[in-house]
Amino acid sequence: MPSETLLIPTPDGQADAYAAFPDDGERHPGVLLYTDAFGMRPELTERARELAGHGYYVLVPNLYYRHGPAPVVELPEHIGEDVRPAVIGRLMPLVQEHTTERILRDATAYLDFLTTRPEAGAGPVATVGYCIGGALALRTATAHPDRVAAVAGFHPGFLVTDAPDSPHRFIPELTAEVHLGLSGNDMSSEAMSELDRALEAAGVRFTAETYPGTVHGFTMSDTDAFSASGTKRHWDELLGLLDRSLADS
Repeated sequence: MPSETLLIPTPDGQADAYAAFPDDGERHPGVLLYTDAFGMRPELTERARELAGHGYYVLVPNLYYRHGPAPVVELPEHIGEDVRPAVIGRLMPLVQEHTTERILRDATAYLDFLTTRPEAGAGPVATVGYCIGGALALRTATAHPDRVAAVAGFHPGFLVTDAPDSPHRFIPELTAEVHLGLSGNDMSSEAMSELDRALEAAGVRFTAETYPGTVHGFTMSDTDAFSASGTKRHWDELLGLLDRSLADS
């Protein structure tokens, strides 16, 4: 499976990124994959390669590129519960600096770059995100409804907040099909109800489901949260969504 490290021009500099794609010389539907809070690492580059094996061009940007190339924060090989609080403590300032304005500037740059790659199709793409990446995937889709045909978020965070620019407030702009795969502790029932109402009002096709027996981070095999059954369901849902939404891309 071909893969490469790239530099994406953005208004704020150059974002390092990882791309994987099939080795057949053809153009394939694009997928913009946003990482969890821990950022780009072997867990995510291997996921990109696995997804590319199903016939997609997958681009994974370093969310924290303004602070240097990935990994910006040194990560242990396994992010166990004993070290997780310290790692999150080092990452939170970077997450908090990643404002909506920055997210949207980056999203435009990532989409512009992705859709001009010679291995990627020129049609609509999918945005996929894990943890905080779920919110970024949704923001990208609502800001670019003509360019994003599918959104998937797994154990997503910060989709519904009290902020005036909370991601859920922009769902009326959405045209993409949505799948959200949640753990039991990702969202309160009140937030989930508010999100459901917004998606229903937008008139888009969507599923928002809690995967039984999972906790936040369940798709990440380099953490203690990993669930093999939850991850399998994630793949089943994700591949079905992409197949339905990107067939013409």
